[in-house]
Amino acid sequence: MRFTTKTEYGFVCLVYMARKASGDLVTVKEIAQREHFSATYIEKIMQHLRAAHIVVSHQGKEGGYSLARAACEITLKDVIEALEGSTFEVFCEPQVREHIVCTHFCLCGITPIWKKTKKVLDDFFGSMTLEMMAKDARKIEHLMPQAG
Repeated sequence: MRFTTKTEYGFVCLVYMARKASGDLVTVKEIAQREHFSATYIEKIMQHLRAAHIVVSHQGKEGGYSLARAACEITLKDVIEALEGSTFEVFCEPQVREHIVCTHFCLCGITPIWKKTKKVLDDFFGSMTLEMMAKDARKIEHLMPQAG
């Protein structure tokens, strides 16, 4: 299992937002400069997060993004599903299998393992919140080199 940079960067952006004072808006430019990310890429990520109702876009001169709900209500599973589609793809599910040629589907002993893996990951990522990530980030911040 491997997540793309889209998800990694999405978490970085959301943790940054979660650490801001409630109601503070964050701009794509601000995040891109602070994290040394491409503003274009961050904008695409934020659009996915907005479509999933994880962030809200505020238009205008003083506009930006804010979390759509409290950080304690946004799970890692919510974010992963918004940016990746799912936490784990069970290859044997009918919607996935239509693109895969499998000659032993009826006899396969692996399907229960993939389904259990997805359930374990869904349960784990569903129990972890953005607030938890933001608090953990604060604990290790002093260990990280300061940006110039």
